[in-house]
Amino acid sequence: MSGSRRWRLWTLAVALLAASAVMAETIPPSIILISIGVVTGLSIADLFNGGLVPAFVGGIALAVVVFIRARREPHVKVARAPASHIFRTLVVALPALALPLLIRTFVVDGVATATEVATVGVIYCFLCGFFIYRQFPGRELYQMLVRTASLSGALLFIIGMANAMAWALTQSGFANRLQDLMTNIPGGQFGFMAVSIVAFAILGSVLEGLPAIVLFGPLLFPVARAVGVNEVHYAMVVILAMGIGLFAPPFGIGFFSACAIGRTNPDDSLWRIWPYIGALVISLLIIAAIPWLSIGFL
Repeated sequence: MSGSRRWRLWTLAVALLAASAVMAETIPPSIILISIGVVTGLSIADLFNGGLVPAFVGGIALAVVVFIRARREPHVKVARAPASHIFRTLVVALPALALPLLIRTFVVDGVATATEVATVGVIYCFLCGFFIYRQFPGRELYQMLVRTASLSGALLFIIGMANAMAWALTQSGFANRLQDLMTNIPGGQFGFMAVSIVAFAILGSVLEGLPAIVLFGPLLFPVARAVGVNEVHYAMVVILAMGIGLFAPPFGIGFFSACAIGRTNPDDSLWRIWPYIGALVISLLIIAAIPWLSIGFL
C-alpha cells in the first residue's frame, strides 16, 4: 500500500472516530444526560433509557457510509480472521462492553443514584483493569487522580458561571422573551423542533454541550412541554444536534481535537468527515420525526 493511500485511510479513520463521538453523549453515563436531569428535573433513569436507541440509529447511519466507502476502495487481499479469533476477542471485550449496561441497570433499578453510580463505574473499571486485563497503570494513579480533580473543578466552574448567566438572562427578561418567541414559532411542534435543531447545532459549535444545556435547558424544555413535545425525546434531539455542531468543521472544536489526537492535518480530514456528518444529520431528522425511538422503552 502506498504512503499516500495509507495517509488517506488514516484521515478517513480520524474523521470516522470524530463523527462517531457525536452519539457518545446519549449513552450512559453521559455527563450531558446527568446535567439535563439536574437542570430540568427530568428523570435521569428515563434519559439513560432514552439515549440508547438514538445512538444505535446514528451508528447504523455511519455504518452505511463506511460500507459504501469500503465498496469503492480498491480490493486489497486481507486474510479473514477465523471465527475462533473473533469469538475469543468478543469474550475478552465483554467485561468492558458491559459497563454502560451495568450503569443503566444500577440507575434504573434504584441501586444507586446518578451521582453514586459514577463511583460504581470507577470501581468496576479498576477491578477489570487490575484483575481481568491486568493493564491498570498503578504508577500513574496519582496523575489520574490529579487530572480527575482538575476536570471536576473545570466542570464545576462551567456550571457555576452558566448558572450565573442563566440567572442574569432571567432577571433581564430575556428568558420570557425567548420562551414567547419559541412558543409562537409557525409550524407548531415541527417548527419548534426545526429551530431547536439549528439553534443547538450552532450552540454546540461555539459553546459545547454542558454550558449550552445549563444556560438554555431551563428556558426551552418548558416550551417543549407546552407545545406537546416529550421532554426526553427533546433532550435526545438537542444533544445530538449539539454533538453534530461540536464535531462539524470549520468551527467545531471536537473536530480539531480529534485531528490533534490523531496527528492529522485538519485540512486533510475536513472533506473526509462531511459524508459522516451528512449521515448523522439524516439520522437526527429521523429521530426528531419518530419520538418512539427516544421514548419507546421508557
